[in-house]
Amino acid sequence: MGDRLGPYRAKRDFDATPEPAPAEAAGEDGARYVVQEHHARALHWDLRLEHEGTLASWAVPKGIPPDPARNHLAVRTEDHPLEYLEFHGDIPAGEYGAGTMRIWDRGTFELHKWRADEVMVTFHGERLQGKYVLFRTDGKNWMIHRMDPPQDADREPMPTRLEPMLARAGDLPREDGGWAYEVKWDGIRAIGYVEGGRLKLLSRNSNDITPRYPELRELGRALGAREAVLDGEVVAFGPDGKPSFQILQSRMHVVSDAAQRRFAASHPVAYVIFDLLFLDGHSLMGLPYDERRAALAELGLNGSNWQTPAHRTGDGAALLEATRAQGLEGVIAKRLDGTYAPGRRSQGWIKVKNIRRVEVVIGGWLGGEGGRAGRLGALVVGYHDEDGSLRYAGRVGTGFDDRELTRLGRLLAARARDTSPFAGRQPPKLTHFVEPDLVASVDFTQWTSARTLRQPSYKGLRDDVAAEDVRGEES
Repeated sequence: MGDRLGPYRAKRDFDATPEPAPAEAAGEDGARYVVQEHHARALHWDLRLEHEGTLASWAVPKGIPPDPARNHLAVRTEDHPLEYLEFHGDIPAGEYGAGTMRIWDRGTFELHKWRADEVMVTFHGERLQGKYVLFRTDGKNWMIHRMDPPQDADREPMPTRLEPMLARAGDLPREDGGWAYEVKWDGIRAIGYVEGGRLKLLSRNSNDITPRYPELRELGRALGAREAVLDGEVVAFGPDGKPSFQILQSRMHVVSDAAQRRFAASHPVAYVIFDLLFLDGHSLMGLPYDERRAALAELGLNGSNWQTPAHRTGDGAALLEATRAQGLEGVIAKRLDGTYAPGRRSQGWIKVKNIRRVEVVIGGWLGGEGGRAGRLGALVVGYHDEDGSLRYAGRVGTGFDDRELTRLGRLLAARARDTSPFAGRQPPKLTHFVEPDLVASVDFTQWTSARTLRQPSYKGLRDDVAAEDVRGEES
C-alpha cells in the first residue's frame, strides 16, 4: 500500500494542496470508480478504478469515448488513495496538477479482466453505462475503447466539415412576426467544432484558422465533455466598441505563434455565436431556428472572448434603426421556423444592410499620383459571371493606410502577368494586370447601370473566400 502510493505522496505537499493524504491501509477491495474533469494546464478527464486498496488512474485527454467507432488515448498515471473517490476542488497554482477538478461521473463497475496490459470493465454510473476495455500500447500510453454500442442508440458522429448557410440581400420582411432579427457583425464567418474540450475553427472555405486566434481556445474548455458544432463570426472590436474589419485583418495574416500571442493580447477577437448545428450526438440542423437558438442559449456561452448575443423576434425595423444609429452594418432576418441549409444561400435568411459591402477579385492595379507616385494608386477589381468569366467592376482607390499599401504592393508584384484576366469590358489602358486569386472586401454606395461600383472603399483582403466563388453578391 505504502509503496504503491509513494509516487502520489512524493508529488504533493499536503500542507499546500486540498487533495487527500492517504489514510492507513484500506480494507476489503471494492469496485467503485470516479471520472473527474480536470481543468489543469491541459483539460483532461481522470478515470480512477478501485483496485487492491488504491485507485488505478488514467488521464484521458479527450474524455471517455461514447462510441465504439473511436478510441481515445488514456495515459497511466500514479495510483491515488481511495479518498480521491470523493475529491473535488481547486488545486493551487504551483502545485502538481494545479487547476479545478470536479466529479464528472461516479458509480461501480463489474470487473471482467485485469492484467498488466489490459483492463476490461462494465460501468454502472450516473453517466456511464456499458462495457469498456483499456489496453496498453506503449509504456504509459493506453487506449480506451467502448465495447458496447453507444448508450444513445440514435447517436450520430459529429460532422467534421460543414459549409455555413448564407443569407441573401434584401429588405425587411413585410410581415415580420414570424422572423427573428440579429445584428450583422463585421467579421469573418467561422464554424466551430468542439470535442473533448478542444475547439477547431474552420473558415467559410474550410481552412483551419484555429492557430490564428489562441484566445478562443478556452471556449473548448468551457464546453467540457460536450460535443458541439457552432456557427458564428470572428469579430475584432475597436476602441469605440464597434466591430473593426481593419483590426481583424491585422490578425488574419499573422504566421508565427509568438506574433499570434502578442496580437491576442493587444488586439483580441471575440467569437460571436449565433447558431448551434450539432450537440452531443445529434444534428440540430433539421430543427427550426427558434429551437436551435433555445438549445444554444442553454449552453450559456458567454465568456471573455466569446458571446451569444440576444436576438429579437419581430419589429425588425426597430433593430435596424438601432444599428444604423450606432454605425453598425445592419441586421440579419431569419425565419423562426427555418431549418439550417449548409452551403446554401437561403430565402430563410435575409441580410438588410446599412452599409453595402461586396467581395471582389483583384485583377490588376493602377499607379498612384502625388503622394502615392510610384506606388499602388487603385485596385482594379471584378467578379465572376454565371459562365465563370471575370467581369470588370471598377477601381478602388481609398481605404488604404501606408502599411497596407506596402503589403498589397508586394503581393501584387508577385502576381504580375502580361495579359488581362478580364472578359468583355476592359479596365484603363495603364492597368498593371495580376493573377486574379486575391479577394478584397469593399464598401460602396451602389451599383451603376454598367455594373461597376460607385464610391468603393477598400476594407481588407479575404482569405476565407475563394476567388472563383466571387459573384458580385453583397456580403
